Amino acid sequence: YYDYYQPEAYEPQRDLFIEKDSAINEHIEQMRLSCTKSILERRDVVIVATVSAIYGIGQPEAYHKMIMTLRAGDKLGQRDAIAQLVRMQYQRNDMDFSRGAFRVRGDTIDIFPAEHSEMALRLEMFDDEIESLQLFDPLTGKIRQKILRFTVYPSSHYVTPRDQVLAAVETIKLELADRLKFFVAEGKLVEAQRLEQRTRFDLEMLSEVGHCKGIENYSRHLAGSAPGDPPSTLVDYLPQDSLMFIDESHVTIGQFGAMYLGDRSRKTTLVEYGFRLPSALDNRPLKFAEFEQRMRQVVMVSATPAQWEKEHSGKVVEQVVRPTGLVDPEIEVRPATHQVDDVLQEIRIRVEKNERVLITTLTKRMAEQLTDYLSENGVKVRYLHSDVDTVERVEILRDLRLGAFDVLVGINLLREGLDIPEVSLVAILDADKEGFLRSERSLIQTIGRAARNLEGRAILYADKVTDSMERAIGETERRRKKQIAHNL
Repeated sequence: YYDYYQPEAYEPQRDLFIEKDSAINEHIEQMRLSCTKSILERRDVVIVATVSAIYGIGQPEAYHKMIMTLRAGDKLGQRDAIAQLVRMQYQRNDMDFSRGAFRVRGDTIDIFPAEHSEMALRLEMFDDEIESLQLFDPLTGKIRQKILRFTVYPSSHYVTPRDQVLAAVETIKLELADRLKFFVAEGKLVEAQRLEQRTRFDLEMLSEVGHCKGIENYSRHLAGSAPGDPPSTLVDYLPQDSLMFIDESHVTIGQFGAMYLGDRSRKTTLVEYGFRLPSALDNRPLKFAEFEQRMRQVVMVSATPAQWEKEHSGKVVEQVVRPTGLVDPEIEVRPATHQVDDVLQEIRIRVEKNERVLITTLTKRMAEQLTDYLSENGVKVRYLHSDVDTVERVEILRDLRLGAFDVLVGINLLREGLDIPEVSLVAILDADKEGFLRSERSLIQTIGRAARNLEGRAILYADKVTDSMERAIGETERRRKKQIAHNL
């Protein structure tokens, strides 16, 4: 839920410590909090999440304990209400009343719930009693309705009851003492001093206000978990009978394992050089085996399922027929010797019909050189690869659809999830070069980009037909025959 995220890291070769830096997307954070609130309150909830959902977001039990339920007529002291809001990580701000803040005016407390963007709560009190509850527009101040009851949810998923925080402070002190002994015994006095200074500051913050910067690194202590225990994630908030869909599972399943390994490598360095306690290693994403244990009813969706899905599926359901009546594209194999000149002729035919073309190459250099060559020959063309940032990618794809240019050259990004009905030709250069970019699954996915157009066609440039090409062409033809038979 970040617009920008730079994780905490240390580079020993340069003696360079990189402080954690991030810019949270306010809207996505609000939707995350709204999502967990909805899960706890109702049954009819649909959540769309990324692979990042396997990162810890705090224990559901602790989150639930911190909820504050307000009812008209209940006894509640103003000081108690304010103290509870602070524990829930709401910030008092009488000047800038925004999401996750509260303000006090006499006997009135205004609360802007963290999970709402256009509605706030007014709590009117008299003689340590809640006199009335009102929902109002935070911009205009206009009262929308009077209510008898309202539940205020924490401003963050990383909230912990006070008694658990104080217990965690004691266990952190014990771990710190052990780690300092280790560093001193090893003669690593700089690391010992660094760790003690950083950790003691965090302990002071936890004791006084209940949270600190980088509190997630103490999640094991705050949760009271044992070393190596899996973190609590969004999956733990779901009811037992929930249904999970994993889209593009042939890619997603692989990402689950990779996330843990990358995170572990970075944090191990921080621990070794005294920037974090060893318990910080337990602030991690789930391992794939742990996520697998938490899978309940799962539907894996993929046009090219991998071996894992095939082995673990109880039932395979084919959905090759499209409700639009469109069929998979015709495939033609042509020699690679004059592939660039040949594809230029094909582009000119498509441009005359106001259609678009996708071309995939094997390297960034080739993509850029091909783009320059086509541009010199009067073709309106752009390229797309990993050096192009995410926002610019979206703009490039939008411009392709609008006709700002006719040809898009790419490498590995012209695959899953790219649905452009205007594309009538997909050209795959060097299709006979075996590797992950020209594997059976990659070829089927790339060919499928032309399946959104009635005149869709794919040309594979190759001097020989590889096993991957043969299987990809055979599978596409099998699906195409089924689709045509259904349409008839």
